[in-house]
Amino acid sequence: MLDLAMANRAETFERLREPMADRGISLVHTDPTERTLPLDADAGPFEPDDADVGFVYPGRATEGDVLAAALDVPWVNGREAVLTSRNKAGVLARLDRADLPIPETVAVSNPADDEAVLAAADRIGYPLVVKPNSTTRGIGVAKATDPDTLLGITDYLDLVHDYRATGDKAYLLQAYVSDATDYRVMVVDGEYAGAVERRLPDDALAAGRWKHNVHRGAAARGVDLDSDLRDLAERVAAELAIPLLGVDLLVDGDGRAAVGETNARPTVDAATKYEPDFHDRLAALVEATAARR
Repeated sequence: MLDLAMANRAETFERLREPMADRGISLVHTDPTERTLPLDADAGPFEPDDADVGFVYPGRATEGDVLAAALDVPWVNGREAVLTSRNKAGVLARLDRADLPIPETVAVSNPADDEAVLAAADRIGYPLVVKPNSTTRGIGVAKATDPDTLLGITDYLDLVHDYRATGDKAYLLQAYVSDATDYRVMVVDGEYAGAVERRLPDDALAAGRWKHNVHRGAAARGVDLDSDLRDLAERVAAELAIPLLGVDLLVDGDGRAAVGETNARPTVDAATKYEPDFHDRLAALVEATAARR
């Protein structure tokens, strides 16, 4: 059996434990967050200390570096992959230059003059979406319908970014795609592995809610994705060179697709929402990664 260390014991751990065990891979939990971390090698703060491979570098890079030093294993999606995907602005800039479609987006490096921010918003048009550059799960994302609302949102970002320990002081202004269908597409080792449509309940939509993040109450329904959208997701993963990648696609009413963002720490959904060989391919990726040790 290969021992696969996972730093997160949430949905993905539980959903993968049995399918991976059936394929000769044992999942073990090792969490470096919200605890004390002795840094000397003799302290042995982590279990197991003899894992063969890690599954997705921890989201907190500082704690992740300590864990990586203790385990000394290759990772399915290592530090570089996770940090690359987390930088929304950097990802979208790369994708645009690779002729991959993205919503019109402007990155703002704070502090920026209100006049410059308003000019960028006028270029995009209202309504628009304001996104902190490095957050996930829809955290901190807001919709601005006019200049006053936009400056009210950026005022709060200014307060957060004013704290000198804040690492990422950038945010995005992004075109709002109205009535968009929101897909999360999974790509494993360069190939499409399944997709879900994320949608809020009808009553939530009627109440004016618009974020389709599962962690905000949306449901994820497995879909048979069109071949052109599959190809787009694969091209994104190839451009970023990330072996396990969630690609968020927004498709408007006219069928035009754009890449909203990516996630190198994607939640694995129920097996029924993926291709039949999903677990076989994921296990093969784990084994290939372990072989690099």
